[in-house]
Amino acid sequence: MEHIGEFDLIEKLTSLIDIKDSSVVVGFGDDCACVNINGKLILFSSDIQIEGSHFLKEKISPEDLGWKLISVNVSDIVACGGLPKWSLISIAFPKETEISFLEDVYKGIKKALDFYSFSLIGGNTAKANQIVFDLFITGETKRFVPRSGGKEGDILFLTGHTGLSRAGLELLLMEKKEYEDWEKQLISFHTKPTARIDFQPVVERFANCCIDVSDGLAGDLGHIEKQSKVKIILEKENLPVHPLLEKFCKKYKKDPYEYILFGGEDYQLVFSISKEKAKEIKNAYPIGYLEKGKGLFLKEKKNIYPIFPKGFQHI
Repeated sequence: MEHIGEFDLIEKLTSLIDIKDSSVVVGFGDDCACVNINGKLILFSSDIQIEGSHFLKEKISPEDLGWKLISVNVSDIVACGGLPKWSLISIAFPKETEISFLEDVYKGIKKALDFYSFSLIGGNTAKANQIVFDLFITGETKRFVPRSGGKEGDILFLTGHTGLSRAGLELLLMEKKEYEDWEKQLISFHTKPTARIDFQPVVERFANCCIDVSDGLAGDLGHIEKQSKVKIILEKENLPVHPLLEKFCKKYKKDPYEYILFGGEDYQLVFSISKEKAKEIKNAYPIGYLEKGKGLFLKEKKNIYPIFPKGFQHI
């Protein structure tokens, strides 16, 4: 396992599975699977929060943990053009886990369910050596938007700032005795992200391809580049730099573009759309374009540099 990455492992394992059901529109390899059920496109996805890998119990409030569990799953549904409908949860925990902790996690889950307007309808519990929350989610869309639909000439849009979650995590790990207010704001981008459900109608109606930025902008664009079989050019001057990230990088002598390109868990959406429809897009940043070829590149003035699409890997 130490010699294989997350995505190579997924490819190796899923190659052993043969999907024979003709109602499956999309199986492995996207933010969601999609099944045509009596003419309706139903989306399926799941995501997990494991103590020590995805969260540190002493670094996140239980309510924020519950909120985050729901948000990261909703983000996958929205990235495929859908709205969330129903979910199931499996939880596992050591026997010494405080009941009050679990209750507070569920309070956060309830707030998120109300915010995103869908239901948790069942689940499972088990004993484990560490705390695990695993959510299975379904959604519905009128048009499935894949990672593979990007076309030459498309404009690439980003729904908001990236790099904030990584900066917030690094602040948390500094274990400072006291944080300034602006640092607390940065931390909240990591502990309590919000899925961009407000862009769902735009993605469903206009996007040729879309992915949510969970593993880093460059890493996730690498999936679009590979699956859409296009060359992606990012324009550095158009990449939005949040004032809080700028302040963080100035204080700690960091490069903000390292965070913008290679941070993770921002849960913004990045999608491509034809030039003709690009004028329909409001409140999103045009950060680049797609053209014939392959690879991911950063354009800075007249120079173009290749970017290795590295991102966070979960194994």
